[in-house]
Order: sequence, then C-alpha cells, then structure tokens
Amino acid sequence: MPVSLRPPFTQETARAKVQAAEDAWNSRDPNRVALAYSEDSEWRNRTEFFRGREAIRDFLRGKWERERDYRLMKELWAFTGNRISVRFEYEWHDAQGQWFRTHGNEHWEFNDEGLMRRRDMSANDVPIAESERRLR
Repeated sequence: MPVSLRPPFTQETARAKVQAAEDAWNSRDPNRVALAYSEDSEWRNRTEFFRGREAIRDFLRGKWERERDYRLMKELWAFTGNRISVRFEYEWHDAQGQWFRTHGNEHWEFNDEGLMRRRDMSANDVPIAESERRLR
C-alpha cells in the first residue's frame, strides 16, 4: 500500500516527503515542483519573500537559468505534526563556469492535503572547484 504523504507525519512519511521533494527539485521542472505547494503558499528564499504557485514557478525558472547543472541532496532534520525541517546541499555553476556548493536549511509547513503552505529557507554559497563536487 502506498504511503500517505499528508500530515501528521511519521518518521517514514517525513523521510518519503523529503525524498519526493529532492526528486522533484532535481528534475529542474518548475511546473512539477510548484505542484507540491498550495495555491497561496508563502515563501522566504534567502532575502526574497513571495506568495503563490505562479510566483514559485517564476522564481524557479530564474533560479535554474542562473544555477546551471543544479544537483540537490536533502536530509530530514526534524519533524512534528504538519512541519518538517531539512538540511540541504546543492551544487551548480554560473554562466562563467564557476562551481558553487550551497548549504542551507528549510522549514516546511503543510496543509491537511499535504501541500506545502509555507517554506522558509536560509542558505550560503561557497565557491568550489569542479573537482571538489560531491553531487553528480
């Protein structure tokens, strides 16, 4: 029987939710990713604040134009009820070919249907050599 990815979360469902998010983001498909969020989802991504699926799609299109060959790893950090926290790393390069590893944390809050209604993200970018990449 398939696992329900709706709250309240268990260890199993929280891990599955994190894996589903990692898989979707690694597709680099803004439409696929946006479907995991409620229509009125609120985001803080570093210093940007916005709301709604269309704003999410616009943000992701721009992100993946700048962050080329993006590859992400998410790890469950904590969960309770309808909330999950993750740590993540992703690697990407800019238009000039400089590689970066981005380290950060996200806090997620879900509605009863299992759609994310709030995403709060903090991250730091570290320049790396291509030979230092860990995510391929």
